[in-house]
Amino acid sequence: MSKIKIAIIGVGNCTSSLIQGIHYYLNKGPEDSIGLMHWEIGGYRPWDIEAVAAFDIDKRKVGKDINTAIFAEPNCTTVFFPDLPKSGVIVRMGRILDGFSDHMKEYDDKRTFALADEPEPTKEGVVQALKETGVEILMNFLPVGSEDAVRFYAECALEAGVAFINNMPVFIASDPEWARRFEEKNIPIIGDDIKAQLGATITHRTLTDLFKKRGVKLERTYQLNTGGNTDFLNMLNRSRLASKKKSKTEAVQSVAANRLDDENIHIGPSDYVPWQNDNKICFLRMEGKLFGGVPMNIELRLSVEDSPNSAGVAIDSIRCAKLALNRGEGGILHGPSAYFCKHPPQQYADDEAYNMTETFIKSSERICQKLSDLKLGGNGQKPAVMIEVEQSTSSSKTLE
Repeated sequence: MSKIKIAIIGVGNCTSSLIQGIHYYLNKGPEDSIGLMHWEIGGYRPWDIEAVAAFDIDKRKVGKDINTAIFAEPNCTTVFFPDLPKSGVIVRMGRILDGFSDHMKEYDDKRTFALADEPEPTKEGVVQALKETGVEILMNFLPVGSEDAVRFYAECALEAGVAFINNMPVFIASDPEWARRFEEKNIPIIGDDIKAQLGATITHRTLTDLFKKRGVKLERTYQLNTGGNTDFLNMLNRSRLASKKKSKTEAVQSVAANRLDDENIHIGPSDYVPWQNDNKICFLRMEGKLFGGVPMNIELRLSVEDSPNSAGVAIDSIRCAKLALNRGEGGILHGPSAYFCKHPPQQYADDEAYNMTETFIKSSERICQKLSDLKLGGNGQKPAVMIEVEQSTSSSKTLE
């Protein structure tokens, strides 16, 4: 099958894990697919993804081959596939805007950005780069709080006509006005804020849902997270945290039996611990009442390498966006957004979001099978065919 051509904004730890993973699975089979929710989606395997463009603002990455840049400081995630071949894709200078927090200038370059002294691209320049490299999907991995920068690149995606996957908590897919614009241009969008494979949010949601299903009254809860990567350093600027806290908090509130008062729920990044590097530690506590009003509580400590924890989810979201492109479907991809993201346009329980995503995937597989079964008529003309596509919502769409 042809490659799925992606462009990446932000060549940080998440990008490092994603690109390492694409190569890691190349010589493996389905029986070795540790860490993937799906080995194959619509005929696409992990190595069918190809980064053909990338943007960053760090002088140690701009101008370098992307397969070299992903190992440059301040990246600090686990290196599980170090022997990457040269890709031929050179990291381009990106727009800074609010993608860099001023307080990070106070830290050593090993821990923060070393800003490149390169001209920043215009919107027209980014759009041209996306078009000339044949990009189909634009992946956003900008730092938390990059409100203006994310909107800049979302505009570029709309202008270039490429799908947009918003992996961080600036609300694009979940903003009705942005969603309308992607719908009007029939461009797929998945978002917002990637949900890790097995991280703090999905664990917290699962336990909250368990309380509800087992009749336990949840009265108060907190989730405290520490880490030592650039993302946690960036989030020491509390003014950049509003959307992140909202995204993580709503992800838990949405599956609770009853919404908790603000004073009884606290979820969010707590501190930056440099020696943790890309390791993220979550401290979670839930207090509730059982039968007879008898109190109980759970305390949990979760330790995960933060960036690999999201890479498999990113690989699935890319392949789902590609399926939407193949079948001419634009606007919000509701099933994948709900399953892969913390703050989708509409929240669903995780098992329901999973089923919606599986329906979305299987619909595309049926279309491919039906189309492959079609034969040219005796006059060399393709027969007209109408195929009804099942959607992840109650509506349906017909392709001619």
